[in-house]
Amino acid sequence: MTEGLMDKIVSLAKRRGFLFPGSEIYGGVGSTYDYGPLGVLLKNNVRRAWWEAIVQRRADVVGLDAAIIMNPKTWEASGHLQGFTDPLVDCKGCKKRFRADHLVEAHIAGMPGLKEDQISIKDLKCPECGGELTDIREFNLMFKTSIGPLEDAASTVYLRPETAQGIFVNFGNVLQTSRRKLPFGIAQVGKSFRNEITPGNFIFRTREFEQMEMEFFVKPGTDEEWFETWKQFMLDWFVELGVKSDKLRFYEHPKEKLSHYSKRTVDLEYEYPWGWGELWGCANRTDFDLKQHSKFSGQDLSYRDQETNEKYFPYVIEPALGLDRSVLTFLLDAYEEIDGGRTTTTESAKETETVLRFHPAIAPIKAAVLPLSKKAPLTELAEGIRKTLSKRFMVQYDETGSVGRRYRRQDEIGTPYCITVDFDTPEDGKVTVRDRDTMAQERVAIDELSDLIGERCAL
Repeated sequence: MTEGLMDKIVSLAKRRGFLFPGSEIYGGVGSTYDYGPLGVLLKNNVRRAWWEAIVQRRADVVGLDAAIIMNPKTWEASGHLQGFTDPLVDCKGCKKRFRADHLVEAHIAGMPGLKEDQISIKDLKCPECGGELTDIREFNLMFKTSIGPLEDAASTVYLRPETAQGIFVNFGNVLQTSRRKLPFGIAQVGKSFRNEITPGNFIFRTREFEQMEMEFFVKPGTDEEWFETWKQFMLDWFVELGVKSDKLRFYEHPKEKLSHYSKRTVDLEYEYPWGWGELWGCANRTDFDLKQHSKFSGQDLSYRDQETNEKYFPYVIEPALGLDRSVLTFLLDAYEEIDGGRTTTTESAKETETVLRFHPAIAPIKAAVLPLSKKAPLTELAEGIRKTLSKRFMVQYDETGSVGRRYRRQDEIGTPYCITVDFDTPEDGKVTVRDRDTMAQERVAIDELSDLIGERCAL
């Protein structure tokens, strides 16, 4: 199943309207993707599920939506202008570029027992053509642009490489307007941009991506306890949304590889077709960011405890998650092929069936309405049901082909419930609701449908 899974996901994503290559009619732009009709619904549902769990259900987290373009001093204070780099090497033969650390990691993976400090880039060859590699040079990942009519040093700005700094520079504003006391968090969802050397694996690593980040501000000394709380939260959130727990694990970053601001970092990893990869990272950023922005801006971003009158810079626990990477994870984890199919109709019984077993809360389409006839009164009843349900949910109407074929089309896009309007419906006011996963069918009164779908699609 793992073999070729990515190719199947990429094919399904385009064929059914989840994701398209960016600017495809012009030959595309490297590693950019457009979300199609179903993809944008899935992405919105994942975003909504995260926001609901992080902000809506909690009394200690508020939301923010900061600007993408920020004052360049922001990135000087954060260290991005000086240190946001990757080690780059070029092949002298085929001219392709690679991250040196990725080449080293791949070499170590193929030679168990070998340590990183035992390898020199001069010992490695190009993985594409076997050619000689250049010396390592540092490559800044920031996208630079200009603001205003003139392009000069004074007009230079950057597309943000992370959403976190927008939260830090607004710490004082949020503290004052929301009247929060520690501990509390500020959450944000938004676009970030990184000029990655080697983007790839579909939407796992791209140059334009969306982040779901939360900075949780705590009193120094309580940071380790809160770190463990948010670490567990990351695992629980994905499992609650249906991701298989045996495909998830934690990876603790060794101290020598921690970011300059980090006291501790743990990644929640998922077992992708190519191996384990970072899904959600949790970092203890200490008080680095607030101190830096206080220093560079001249504004005091410290916190005063109103009960003890103690003044200090809060520590920050940061669970940071990629929305696009989450979408890919849900697609991969939900995908299942069933040889011979599950339906019993003659024309589809022997075909391999694809099912996306999304948790109903994130499924793009919650229900499909399927009349058994293309004629009234069944079509009129079916269209009325669609209109009623569409006030609360994304619903599809499909009257083309056998009901078995229509079931399979909905299974392939992850629709959890199919509602069949049959020849008894005009008489008894009931429809047949078919469950995607169990294939169980039940008769339900039309006026009970909305509540039933709402209850079963909730978290």
